Amino acid sequence: MSETEAVSGPDQQELDKENLIEDGKNKELIQCQRCPCKILNPGFSLPTMNHKAEDADSEEDISDYWQVGDVYAFENLGFSKTVSGLKYLICADCEIGPIGWHDIDTKQSYVALSRVRYLNTN
Repeated sequence: MSETEAVSGPDQQELDKENLIEDGKNKELIQCQRCPCKILNPGFSLPTMNHKAEDADSEEDISDYWQVGDVYAFENLGFSKTVSGLKYLICADCEIGPIGWHDIDTKQSYVALSRVRYLNTN
């Protein structure tokens, strides 16, 4: 058995993180959970584990994120106004979110694994 644990998204579908990663990048097309909006093509983001915004007052404990170093790697994504140095990420089509955040100081974006869905493009 792997040391990587599965995470559950809002739809209770279990995700095997190892099957989402290939050569250190996302293996699947990443889409909005609510609509067919394409957020990120395969091969663009790195998995970041146990990264959490320190000031987040959230009822959902999310610890697994895709780290994206270039905002131009995203296909479709909306950004909130800046709040305490962060911009929250939302689906550009249906505006559901937040699905993650963008740190304006480091220019890194983080998309929660459990707040998006995955489409096998093979």
